[in-house]
Amino acid sequence: MNIDDIQAFCFDLDGTIYLGHELLPGVKEMMEWMNVHNKKTLFITNSSTQTRAECHEKLKLLGIHTKIDNIFTSAYMSALYFSSKYPDATVYIVGEKALESELKQLSLKITKAPLEASHILVGLDRSFTYETLNEAVKAVRGGADLIVTNPDPICPVPDGFILDTLAIARAIEVASEKEIYEIIGKPSTFYGEQILEQLKVDPSRCLVIGDRLETDILLGKNKQMPTCLVLTGVTKQEDIQNKNIQPDIIIENLKML
Repeated sequence: MNIDDIQAFCFDLDGTIYLGHELLPGVKEMMEWMNVHNKKTLFITNSSTQTRAECHEKLKLLGIHTKIDNIFTSAYMSALYFSSKYPDATVYIVGEKALESELKQLSLKITKAPLEASHILVGLDRSFTYETLNEAVKAVRGGADLIVTNPDPICPVPDGFILDTLAIARAIEVASEKEIYEIIGKPSTFYGEQILEQLKVDPSRCLVIGDRLETDILLGKNKQMPTCLVLTGVTKQEDIQNKNIQPDIIIENLKML
């Protein structure tokens, strides 16, 4: 693959662009190169705890300037999902403020009553409790479809990792005895379709760059986009053979790209 032939670059955030509040090696130089060569950029994250506006502000503070329309989060994708597929849904949320904010932006109906819900939307909730689990299970056993913002079990942080959305969603799935109906975040078909619709480029000229095989790399492969694994986040070199997902490029950090 010739990097000059790539028209659009899709970057994961946590573990690819930054860890915590620090830019990772090579990011600044990569952004400068892309600006000089007029490349399209999209920042694609499975985070459900930040709105697009919050991600935009964080990137700006780190010296990365982009339009808010060039940022996709799983919270925003969830709002798009309901707006396009279930606009009349009544959604019970397990998650943080970003989920509620993004759904309200698109005028979707939210309920605090589990038994009123047609769907339950589960994202990362860092204040998750036994009571939260009980109420969520009540919603699913009451007939609500279980929708999950993203399939990440853990999220990289500067001193290791924290539990992520899938750990919570699996607890609800087990207790409710009802399988997850849909996962919206990377590597879902829905997420991939939104990326290509936004960028309007041929998939073969859109490079997906991220630190996770099961989300970032699989997203690209599912939509015939070339992929680049960066080893600054969750995935290590030995994971590649174990998980049988082969990126087109493997780099230590963005300086190598």
